[in-house]
Amino acid sequence: MTVAPKIPDTAAPRPLANGAPAIEVTNLTIAYGDFVIMRDLNFTVHQGDIFIIMGGSGCGKSTLLRVLIGLKEPAAGKVVYREGSLWDAPPETRAVISRRTGILYQSGALFSSMTLAENISLPLSQYTALTRRQIREVVSLKLALVGLAGFEDFYPSEISGGMCKRAGLARAMALDPDILFFDEPSAGLDPVSAHLLDELILELRESLKATFVVVTHELSSIFAIGNNSVYLDVETRTMTASGDPNKLLAESTDPKLRRFLTRGKE
Repeated sequence: MTVAPKIPDTAAPRPLANGAPAIEVTNLTIAYGDFVIMRDLNFTVHQGDIFIIMGGSGCGKSTLLRVLIGLKEPAAGKVVYREGSLWDAPPETRAVISRRTGILYQSGALFSSMTLAENISLPLSQYTALTRRQIREVVSLKLALVGLAGFEDFYPSEISGGMCKRAGLARAMALDPDILFFDEPSAGLDPVSAHLLDELILELRESLKATFVVVTHELSSIFAIGNNSVYLDVETRTMTASGDPNKLLAESTDPKLRRFLTRGKE
Protein backbone atom coordinates (compact mmCIF):
# COMPACT_ATOMS: atom_id res chain seq x y z
CA MET A 1 0.00 0.00 0.00
CA THR A 2 1.26 3.49 -0.83
CA VAL A 3 1.58 5.74 2.19
CA ALA A 4 1.92 9.48 2.51
CA PRO A 5 5.43 10.89 2.51
CA LYS A 6 6.30 12.71 5.70
CA ILE A 7 7.91 15.64 3.88
CA PRO A 8 9.02 16.32 0.33
CA ASP A 9 11.79 13.96 -0.74
CA THR A 10 14.09 16.84 -1.58
CA ALA A 11 14.02 18.01 2.04
CA ALA A 12 13.71 14.69 3.85
CA PRO A 13 16.29 14.34 6.64
CA ARG A 14 17.92 11.06 7.49
CA PRO A 15 16.20 9.14 10.31
CA LEU A 16 17.64 9.77 13.76
CA ALA A 17 19.26 6.97 15.69
CA ASN A 18 17.21 5.97 18.71
CA GLY A 19 18.32 8.14 21.65
CA ALA A 20 19.66 10.99 19.50
CA PRO A 21 18.37 14.50 20.31
CA ALA A 22 14.98 15.15 18.67
CA ILE A 23 14.31 18.52 20.34
CA GLU A 24 16.79 20.61 22.32
CA VAL A 25 15.49 23.47 24.47
CA THR A 26 18.07 26.03 25.57
CA ASN A 27 17.66 29.00 27.95
CA LEU A 28 13.98 29.26 27.08
CA THR A 29 11.82 31.98 28.62
CA ILE A 30 8.05 32.10 28.04
CA ALA A 31 6.09 35.26 28.77
CA TYR A 32 2.93 37.18 28.03
CA GLY A 33 4.14 40.75 27.70
CA ASP A 34 6.09 41.54 30.86
CA PHE A 35 4.62 38.61 32.79
CA VAL A 36 7.05 35.70 32.81
CA ILE A 37 5.43 32.24 32.82
CA MET A 38 8.63 30.17 32.82
CA ARG A 39 12.29 31.07 32.45
CA ASP A 40 15.66 29.37 31.98
CA LEU A 41 14.28 26.09 30.65
CA ASN A 42 16.96 23.66 29.46
CA PHE A 43 16.15 20.08 28.48
CA THR A 44 16.49 17.57 25.64
CA VAL A 45 13.83 15.29 24.17
CA HIS A 46 15.57 12.24 22.71
CA GLN A 47 14.40 10.19 19.75
CA GLY A 48 12.12 7.43 21.07
CA ASP A 49 11.32 9.22 24.33
CA ILE A 50 7.90 9.48 25.87
CA PHE A 51 8.73 12.86 27.35
CA ILE A 52 6.43 14.19 30.08
CA ILE A 53 5.89 17.91 30.70
CA MET A 54 4.60 17.92 34.26
CA GLY A 55 3.78 20.37 37.02
CA GLY A 56 0.90 21.84 38.98
CA SER A 57 -2.02 23.80 37.55
CA GLY A 58 -1.05 27.15 36.06
CA CYS A 59 2.65 26.37 35.72
CA GLY A 60 2.64 26.79 31.92
CA LYS A 61 2.67 23.19 30.65
CA SER A 62 0.33 23.79 27.72
CA THR A 63 1.99 27.13 26.95
CA LEU A 64 5.35 25.38 26.73
CA LEU A 65 3.80 22.88 24.35
CA ARG A 66 2.58 25.73 22.14
CA VAL A 67 6.13 27.09 22.01
CA LEU A 68 7.52 23.68 21.05
CA ILE A 69 5.07 23.26 18.14
CA GLY A 70 5.47 26.79 16.82
CA LEU A 71 2.22 28.41 17.96
CA LYS A 72 3.72 30.85 20.48
CA GLU A 73 7.03 32.63 20.13
CA PRO A 74 9.28 32.52 23.23
CA ALA A 75 10.53 35.68 24.91
CA ALA A 76 14.07 34.28 24.81
CA GLY A 77 15.99 31.07 24.11
CA LYS A 78 15.89 28.40 21.43
CA VAL A 79 13.89 25.33 20.42
CA VAL A 80 16.13 23.31 18.10
CA TYR A 81 15.00 20.45 15.88
CA ARG A 82 17.38 18.52 13.66
CA GLU A 83 16.66 20.98 10.82
CA GLY A 84 17.65 23.95 12.98
CA SER A 85 16.27 26.48 15.45
CA LEU A 86 12.47 26.57 15.11
CA TRP A 87 11.99 30.26 15.79
CA ASP A 88 15.03 31.41 13.80
CA ALA A 89 14.34 29.21 10.77
CA PRO A 90 12.98 30.49 7.43
CA PRO A 91 9.36 29.64 6.60
CA GLU A 92 10.23 26.70 4.37
CA THR A 93 12.29 25.06 7.15
CA ARG A 94 9.53 25.61 9.69
CA ALA A 95 7.12 23.98 7.25
CA VAL A 96 9.37 20.92 7.08
CA ILE A 97 9.48 20.75 10.89
CA SER A 98 5.69 21.08 11.11
CA ARG A 99 5.20 18.24 8.63
CA ARG A 100 7.22 15.95 10.91
CA THR A 101 4.94 16.56 13.90
CA GLY A 102 1.40 15.59 14.90
CA ILE A 103 -0.77 17.00 17.67
CA LEU A 104 -3.52 15.49 19.83
CA TYR A 105 -5.46 18.21 21.66
CA GLN A 106 -7.32 17.79 24.95
CA SER A 107 -10.75 17.48 23.34
CA GLY A 108 -9.58 15.50 20.34
CA ALA A 109 -10.55 18.55 18.22
CA LEU A 110 -12.44 16.51 15.65
CA PHE A 111 -14.76 18.31 13.24
CA SER A 112 -18.25 17.34 14.40
CA SER A 113 -19.76 17.65 10.90
CA MET A 114 -17.26 15.16 9.45
CA THR A 115 -17.06 11.39 9.83
CA LEU A 116 -13.93 9.90 11.36
CA ALA A 117 -12.69 9.00 7.89
CA GLU A 118 -13.23 12.56 6.66
CA ASN A 119 -11.44 14.00 9.72
CA ILE A 120 -8.39 11.82 9.16
CA SER A 121 -8.34 12.24 5.39
CA LEU A 122 -8.30 16.05 5.62
CA PRO A 123 -4.51 16.49 6.10
CA LEU A 124 -3.85 13.72 3.57
CA SER A 125 -5.90 15.45 0.89
CA GLN A 126 -4.33 18.83 1.61
CA TYR A 127 -0.67 17.87 1.95
CA THR A 128 -0.15 14.78 -0.22
CA ALA A 129 -0.72 13.74 -3.82
CA LEU A 130 -2.39 10.47 -2.85
CA THR A 131 -5.45 9.34 -4.79
CA ARG A 132 -8.84 8.99 -3.08
CA ARG A 133 -8.41 5.23 -2.97
CA GLN A 134 -4.96 5.52 -1.41
CA ILE A 135 -6.28 8.01 1.16
CA ARG A 136 -9.07 5.60 2.11
CA GLU A 137 -6.48 2.87 2.61
CA VAL A 138 -4.32 5.10 4.81
CA VAL A 139 -7.36 6.20 6.85
CA SER A 140 -8.39 2.58 7.45
CA LEU A 141 -4.84 1.73 8.53
CA LYS A 142 -4.63 4.63 10.99
CA LEU A 143 -8.00 3.80 12.53
CA ALA A 144 -6.97 0.15 12.85
CA LEU A 145 -3.77 1.20 14.62
CA VAL A 146 -5.83 2.93 17.35
CA GLY A 147 -8.40 0.15 17.65
CA LEU A 148 -11.16 1.80 15.59
CA ALA A 149 -11.26 -0.45 12.53
CA GLY A 150 -14.72 -0.29 10.96
CA PHE A 151 -15.62 3.12 12.44
CA GLU A 152 -14.78 5.13 9.30
CA ASP A 153 -18.36 6.33 8.75
CA PHE A 154 -19.17 7.24 12.36
CA TYR A 155 -19.47 10.86 13.48
CA PRO A 156 -17.73 12.08 16.68
CA SER A 157 -21.13 12.43 18.39
CA GLU A 158 -21.79 8.74 17.83
CA ILE A 159 -18.76 7.43 19.72
CA SER A 160 -17.47 7.68 23.30
CA GLY A 161 -14.98 10.23 24.64
CA GLY A 162 -12.23 7.64 24.74
CA MET A 163 -12.91 6.68 21.14
CA CYS A 164 -12.81 10.35 20.13
CA LYS A 165 -9.35 10.62 21.70
CA ARG A 166 -8.26 7.58 19.71
CA ALA A 167 -9.68 9.07 16.52
CA GLY A 168 -7.86 12.32 17.28
CA LEU A 169 -4.68 10.30 17.66
CA ALA A 170 -5.31 8.61 14.30
CA ARG A 171 -5.62 12.04 12.68
CA ALA A 172 -2.42 13.21 14.42
CA MET A 173 -0.67 10.22 12.85
CA ALA A 174 -2.12 10.79 9.37
CA LEU A 175 1.10 12.14 7.86
CA ASP A 176 3.36 9.63 9.64
CA PRO A 177 5.01 12.19 11.96
CA ASP A 178 8.30 11.55 13.72
CA ILE A 179 7.15 13.44 16.84
CA LEU A 180 3.68 13.42 18.41
CA PHE A 181 2.56 16.08 20.90
CA PHE A 182 -0.27 15.33 23.36
CA ASP A 183 -1.99 17.97 25.52
CA GLU A 184 -3.61 16.26 28.54
CA PRO A 185 -4.62 13.13 26.59
CA SER A 186 -6.41 11.59 29.60
CA ALA A 187 -8.52 14.69 30.35
CA GLY A 188 -12.21 13.76 30.62
CA LEU A 189 -11.60 10.02 30.43
CA ASP A 190 -12.60 7.45 33.04
CA PRO A 191 -9.71 5.48 34.63
CA VAL A 192 -10.19 2.44 32.39
CA SER A 193 -10.20 4.51 29.17
CA ALA A 194 -7.19 6.49 30.39
CA HIS A 195 -5.28 3.26 31.09
CA LEU A 196 -6.15 1.92 27.63
CA LEU A 197 -4.88 5.14 26.07
CA ASP A 198 -1.61 4.82 27.99
CA GLU A 199 -1.20 1.28 26.70
CA LEU A 200 -1.90 2.46 23.16
CA ILE A 201 0.79 5.15 23.43
CA LEU A 202 3.32 2.54 24.55
CA GLU A 203 2.33 0.22 21.72
CA LEU A 204 2.63 2.98 19.13
CA ARG A 205 6.03 4.04 20.44
CA GLU A 206 7.28 0.50 19.92
CA SER A 207 5.63 -0.09 16.54
CA LEU A 208 6.16 3.34 14.95
CA LYS A 209 9.48 4.22 16.63
CA ALA A 210 8.09 7.72 17.11
CA THR A 211 8.85 10.28 19.82
CA PHE A 212 6.08 11.49 22.14
CA VAL A 213 5.87 14.75 24.12
CA VAL A 214 3.00 14.57 26.61
CA VAL A 215 1.56 17.32 28.82
CA THR A 216 -0.10 15.71 31.82
CA HIS A 217 -0.57 15.95 35.58
CA GLU A 218 -1.97 12.41 35.86
CA LEU A 219 0.42 10.41 38.07
CA SER A 220 -0.69 7.04 36.74
CA SER A 221 0.18 8.10 33.19
CA ILE A 222 3.41 9.81 34.21
CA PHE A 223 4.79 6.66 35.82
CA ALA A 224 3.27 4.21 33.32
CA ILE A 225 4.52 5.74 30.08
CA GLY A 226 7.16 8.38 30.80
CA ASN A 227 10.88 7.63 30.47
CA ASN A 228 11.98 11.28 30.48
CA SER A 229 10.43 14.47 31.82
CA VAL A 230 10.72 18.07 32.94
CA TYR A 231 9.06 19.42 36.10
CA LEU A 232 7.84 23.04 35.99
CA ASP A 233 7.58 24.75 39.36
CA VAL A 234 4.83 27.37 39.45
CA GLU A 235 6.34 29.23 42.43
CA THR A 236 9.88 29.76 41.11
CA ARG A 237 8.67 29.93 37.49
CA THR A 238 11.38 27.63 36.21
CA MET A 239 12.17 23.94 35.89
CA THR A 240 13.48 22.29 39.02
CA ALA A 241 14.03 18.72 37.79
CA SER A 242 14.29 16.58 34.68
CA GLY A 243 14.76 12.89 33.93
CA ASP A 244 12.94 9.58 34.28
CA PRO A 245 9.86 10.20 36.53
CA ASN A 246 10.31 6.88 38.32
CA LYS A 247 13.93 7.70 39.03
CA LEU A 248 12.98 11.18 40.23
CA LEU A 249 10.50 9.63 42.67
CA ALA A 250 13.12 7.22 43.97
CA GLU A 251 16.01 9.69 44.28
CA SER A 252 14.83 13.31 44.47
CA THR A 253 14.93 15.14 47.81
CA ASP A 254 13.13 18.25 46.50
CA PRO A 255 10.08 18.54 48.80
CA LYS A 256 7.86 20.24 46.18
CA LEU A 257 8.65 17.65 43.53
CA ARG A 258 8.07 14.83 45.98
CA ARG A 259 4.71 16.32 47.02
CA PHE A 260 3.71 16.44 43.35
CA LEU A 261 4.87 12.89 42.60
CA THR A 262 3.24 11.43 45.71
CA ARG A 263 0.25 13.80 45.93
CA GLY A 264 1.43 14.64 49.42
CA LYS A 265 0.90 11.13 50.77
CA GLU A 266 4.40 10.66 52.14
